[in-house]
Amino acid sequence: MANLTIELAKAKENIERLAGDYGLDFFQTIFEVLEFDELNQVAAFGGFPTRYPHWSFGMEYDQLSKGYEYGLSKIYEMVINNDPCYAYLLKSNPMVDQKLVMAHVYGHCDFFKNNHWFSKTNRKMMDQMANHATRIHRYIDRHGYEEIEKFLDICLSIENLIDPHSVFIKRPGHSEVDAQLTTGEVKKLKSKDYMDKYINPPEFLEDQKRKLEEKAKQKKTYPPSPVKDVLLFLIEHAPMEQWQRDILSIVRKEAYYFAPQGQTKIMNEGWASYWHSTMMTRNILTASELIDYADHHSGTLAMSPGQLNPYKIGIELFRDIEDRWNKGKFGSDYNQCTDLVEKKNWNTNAGLGKQKIFEVRKVYNDVMFIDEFFTEEFCLKHKIFAFEYNPKTTQYEIYSKAFNIVKKKVLDALTNRGQPFIFVVDSNFENRSELLLSHRHEGIDLKIPWAQDTLKNLFQIWKRPVNLLTKLDEKEKILRFDGEKHQELGGEKKAS
Repeated sequence: MANLTIELAKAKENIERLAGDYGLDFFQTIFEVLEFDELNQVAAFGGFPTRYPHWSFGMEYDQLSKGYEYGLSKIYEMVINNDPCYAYLLKSNPMVDQKLVMAHVYGHCDFFKNNHWFSKTNRKMMDQMANHATRIHRYIDRHGYEEIEKFLDICLSIENLIDPHSVFIKRPGHSEVDAQLTTGEVKKLKSKDYMDKYINPPEFLEDQKRKLEEKAKQKKTYPPSPVKDVLLFLIEHAPMEQWQRDILSIVRKEAYYFAPQGQTKIMNEGWASYWHSTMMTRNILTASELIDYADHHSGTLAMSPGQLNPYKIGIELFRDIEDRWNKGKFGSDYNQCTDLVEKKNWNTNAGLGKQKIFEVRKVYNDVMFIDEFFTEEFCLKHKIFAFEYNPKTTQYEIYSKAFNIVKKKVLDALTNRGQPFIFVVDSNFENRSELLLSHRHEGIDLKIPWAQDTLKNLFQIWKRPVNLLTKLDEKEKILRFDGEKHQELGGEKKAS
C-alpha cells in the first residue's frame, strides 16, 4: 500500500469497500503520498514517474511549481490509466481532502477499466513509458542530446495528427487491393472444387480482370483514399533514418494512449465527481469535515464565463440522466408530450437511473454524451449560454441564449478533440514526390501561423515540399512550404 499512514490506509480500505458496494469495478489501485515538488514533477511528466527528457516537461514543471508557490493552483488528484492504477496524494492536504481524492480516484479507475474508448489503450503504460525513455536515452548517447531534442520538437508538434477511431475500425488493407492491381490476378470467390466453375465462371473472372485493369489505369495517387493517421503514413513512407522512425512511433503510441482522455474529459471527470460526491455526503464525511468539503467541492464545480467546466457539466448531466430515467422521462410518450406542466411533473417511477448511468459510462464519449443528453431543459436549468470575447470591453459576454447555438458551440469544441481534420491525400502531388494534405473545413479557418509551422515541421520529415488544401475566407487555397518559403496558392492547383 505504498507509503500511506495508518489513518490513510484505513480510509483507503473503507472507500474501496464503499466503491465496490456501489457497483464500481476497478483495477487494483495503489496510492502514493508525495511532497508538492514530487507531485509537480510527476504531473509534468503526464502522471508518469519516468519519461524521456524534453524541455517541455521542465517548462510544465516550472509552471506548476510557480502556481503552487503563489497560491494560484494546486493539484488535488492524479490517477494513471494502468493495471494496476496508480494514484497520488499530496502530503500537505488535510484528511478531508485525502478522502475526497480517494473517492474521486475510484470513479476514474472504474471509468478507465469499463469505458469503451479506453478499451484499446495499453494497460501496462507505466512500463511502456519507462521503455520509451530508455530507447530515447540510447539515441541521445549515439547522436547527442541536441539532435534528438530537435527531432522530438518536430514529432511533438504534430502528435495530434492521428485517428483515434482507427483502433476500433478494421479496414481492408491496401496491400491486397494493391497486389491485385499490380499483378492483375483476380481473387476468386471461395467455393468447393466441384462448384468452382459455377461460383467463378470464366466470364465472371474475365469481367473482374477487366475492372482491375481499368482501376489500375485510373489509379494516379497514393494513398488510394484519404488517410487521417498522418503519423502512421509518415512512419511507413517518409525517408527517415531508423532512429527517427522509432522516435516518431514512440510519440504516436503515447498520443494514442492519451487520446481517450481528450475524448472523454467531461464524462470522466463528471463520473468521478458524481461518485466522490455520493460517497462523501452519504458515507464518509464527519460533521467536522462538512464545511471544508463543501468549500472545496463547490470550488471544483464553479463555472466561469467563456469556459466549460468538465467537472460541473459532467456531474450535472449524470445526475440529470439518473433523475430522468428514475422518473421515466424518456421514450416516445414523453418526447411527444407537448404539455410543459405535465412534462415537468412526469414521473412513472421507472427506477432505471442507476442502470442508465452505468450504461452511459460504458458506451459514450463526450461528443455522444453531449449530443444525446445535453437537452434544452438542462441548458436552461443550469443557465448555460454561448459566450464570446469582446475586445472593446475586454470581457467575455453572452452573445446567444438560443439552445441550438449553445449546443453547437459545445459540440464544435469537442469534435475531434477541438483539432482540425487533416488527411493525407497524395504522396506524389503533381508527380513531384510532394506531399498533399487536405483540411476538412468545418466552418472555422485554420490559424495560418500554426498551419505554416506544421508544414515546416512536416517538411523536415518528408524532405520534399508539403502542401495543405484548405479554405480561407470561403475560397479554396493551398498552403505550401518548399523548404525555404511559404506560399498561398489557388485551390485549382490541386490533384486531379
